[in-house]
Amino acid sequence: MCGRKTNCIFHLPGGCFPWYTQRTMNHIINCLVENQPGVLARIVGLISGRGYNIETLNVGPTADPTVSSMTMVVPGDDHIITQVIHQLQKQIDVLDVVNMTHRRHIDRELILVRVATTEHTIRAELLDLATLFRSRVVGVQEDSVTIQMAGNQETVADFLQLLKPYKVLSISRTGVIAVDRSPELRDEA
Repeated sequence: MCGRKTNCIFHLPGGCFPWYTQRTMNHIINCLVENQPGVLARIVGLISGRGYNIETLNVGPTADPTVSSMTMVVPGDDHIITQVIHQLQKQIDVLDVVNMTHRRHIDRELILVRVATTEHTIRAELLDLATLFRSRVVGVQEDSVTIQMAGNQETVADFLQLLKPYKVLSISRTGVIAVDRSPELRDEA
């Protein structure tokens, strides 16, 4: 520590440089928004207009048909995510914003992967791999199989990594969805 009451763990003779210590990581941000035309475009424009990227975006209705839930995965350090959340909270159509990353939550992503199976041994290997990840084969063609897999971000990444030796013909991903598991109300961001 440099003694300046920061989280700096990297100190140079010229002083503390926090950008060396701030790791960029993916943050899961949940928003409740009014279910109105144009809200999605305004929120995406707000984030991308400030030079930030949205890795994944998933929007769907809630139990209240006038409200939609948006789940975004936005890469950045804590400073960037704080700015994104403050900008979202200023929007009239945004009812609530929660950074789920450091809260207790459950997140999932669904993927469909079509893989070439030129040999029967490859088909058997893929079926074994699907079983290991509790996935399902949802389509079988003469020259390929389609696997449906759902899991958290790390599990999906691990599954896709293990598919690299095979010829992946196509991948479709839903993007991350998340549900808060914290006992407290959704008041804090």
